[in-house]
Amino acid sequence: MIPVDLPLWADVLASLLLVSGGLLTLIGSLGLFRLPDLFARIHAPTLGNTLGLACVLLASILIASMQAHRLVFQELLIWLLVVVTSPLTAMLIIRAGIYRDRKSARRKGMDRPDEAVDH
Repeated sequence: MIPVDLPLWADVLASLLLVSGGLLTLIGSLGLFRLPDLFARIHAPTLGNTLGLACVLLASILIASMQAHRLVFQELLIWLLVVVTSPLTAMLIIRAGIYRDRKSARRKGMDRPDEAVDH
């Protein structure tokens, strides 16, 4: 592809979107280390990484559209797949955590499975 000189506003906006997307993703990923248990940890990467990816994809749409001199929207398919699969993945991980806690409670002989969860 032939390099195209982009306007300054497009470069600045794309740079801001990329930096903010990277920071959102980093903050979401740090939640994995900082939060105390599985049920608290699941929210930070799900939300942070989805918003971070949205910023990166917006920057990609902007730059690709400016270079092609038309609206390029293939990145919206990536965003759609992430928006659909991220909550489903989080739900399955939470269900696995609940199953693990119930199984652990049964092994310990507890009457209520919620006694096994560390709060």
